[in-house]
Amino acid sequence: MQTKPSTTPSATWKAVSQMVERHVDPVGMTTPLMHAQVAWMSHPLELADAMSAFSTRVMELQMHSWRRALGMDSQDVETPNPDDMRFADPVWTDSATWDIVKNWYLLMTHQVQDMLYETPGLTNRDRRRAAFWWRKWLNAVAPTNFLLTNPVAMHKAAETNGESLRKGFDNFLSDLQAGDVQMTRPTDFVVGKTLATTPGKVVFRNHLLEVVHYTNSQPKVYSKPIVIVTPWINKFYILDLTAKKSLIKYLVEQGFDVYITSWKNPTAEMRDVTFDDYLTDGIGRIIETACNISGSPKVHAVGYCIGGAALTAYMAWANAHYEKKEVPVESVTLFTTLIDYHRPGDIEVFLDEKTIEWLEKSMNKKGYLDGKEMAAAFRLLRSNSLIWHYVVRGYLYGETPPPFDVLFWNMDATRMPAAMHSWYLHNFYLENNLIKKDALHLAGEAIDLERITQPMYVVSAQDDHIAPWRQAFRVANLVASPCRFVLSSSGHILGIINPVVNPPKREYHVGSAERHDSADVWHERSVMHAGSWWEDWMAWLKPQSGKLVKAPAAGTTNFPVLGDAPGTYVLES
Repeated sequence: MQTKPSTTPSATWKAVSQMVERHVDPVGMTTPLMHAQVAWMSHPLELADAMSAFSTRVMELQMHSWRRALGMDSQDVETPNPDDMRFADPVWTDSATWDIVKNWYLLMTHQVQDMLYETPGLTNRDRRRAAFWWRKWLNAVAPTNFLLTNPVAMHKAAETNGESLRKGFDNFLSDLQAGDVQMTRPTDFVVGKTLATTPGKVVFRNHLLEVVHYTNSQPKVYSKPIVIVTPWINKFYILDLTAKKSLIKYLVEQGFDVYITSWKNPTAEMRDVTFDDYLTDGIGRIIETACNISGSPKVHAVGYCIGGAALTAYMAWANAHYEKKEVPVESVTLFTTLIDYHRPGDIEVFLDEKTIEWLEKSMNKKGYLDGKEMAAAFRLLRSNSLIWHYVVRGYLYGETPPPFDVLFWNMDATRMPAAMHSWYLHNFYLENNLIKKDALHLAGEAIDLERITQPMYVVSAQDDHIAPWRQAFRVANLVASPCRFVLSSSGHILGIINPVVNPPKREYHVGSAERHDSADVWHERSVMHAGSWWEDWMAWLKPQSGKLVKAPAAGTTNFPVLGDAPGTYVLES
């Protein structure tokens, strides 16, 4: 007699979990939460301890609520995190009613988050994912996001006789038409007129990029030019916003001959473009262009974010492909760049086998990953400041978002070719192959970061949630180069767009990074300076840049001028 195999509860749960992931939750929002609930139910002693501690906090908050309700002074039981500005208005403290609402919301939020981070029997990755998705829901239901539980919004509505709500509805309709919660209006700036205005010429164009050569403002320039490899997930003009914020303008004024990548916004026809293409037809071409026009056999290469990761891969390739003396790069500078993807920061919640499989199906249909999808994921990482802040101020307060150049650039998203982006996600994020000796083969060469010996200047940012600074530091442990590491204040963008101003607005830590150092050991040894790291970079770069020579013409016979900066590719939507 044949008997049916028995099904254990764990096997059943695993099957249900896989079905949910495959058909209902391809990006893994609910599955970590389900795992966390089962884990707590499977550990009754730990659950009892957590509930006991929660009961104590509830009793403290009940006493606080009674004291406030009776008009007595009482210290808040729960306080917002230092960067949480939702309850900054004095009404949330001065009014007993709204103080009680605030405290109860924060108590529930903190309790849920603490329990998820302390879930027994789960991996750290699953704890982080569960806490992340539950935090997104808790952020969404905050009392500040709704008219009847937001005293500031109700006061504005009464004060303006409902005009703030009418304007808010207009803002809502505008966002609905745009298909996004707009952080700034698309008419606030014009690329080439109010942004990206540093003079220059397009001197090369192929299917992947335009090369912009900036007009030299000094009669003599350093003989070795600067080549900047920008990320292809955004437009290049983040480094050339307004004149006061432009790193490009600063470099030109410092006497450097500057070239930058302006990547084409991919369409479905570019679905088969590969990472090798970006390496050879992108980075290789801009270096060749700069060398030809300047007459220098070597350039200073700069990479920003994913552009820095690609530049690092190129350097490993070039050091294998050429003899050491023939590598056309004198030094390497990296801005907020991840090389070791073992701990890639908050973006990790979106990156697992199932999510990437779902993304690949979407990319295969269209031939590309829509830039708005990527932008939405990054905004979700900071949903309070990048989503709900604009919902509240736009819809409930009736305020039009003020013009802000950085946010305008952030909304000017680009697409990514399906083949290249799929390869990048698998080999960098999932497999972390870039740091593995000879695990990657690019353009005919095995990639080994230890082959890189050119001096490096590496800049990270203290509050960077896209390329966490301790993980960005790891490049110093992986290459054979002498490395100067800088930790700038602020985040992924403003840590780099950090112009020299007086009095100084920011600060930075700087010091030599030895190969055996940990990030924390380096930090203890580093020196803090007020101001912009741009000046320290110049002091490091100029002695390696050769003599001052006559500024080269905009183009040459081999690389003729094709048009004015900022070019045509940057204008493609």
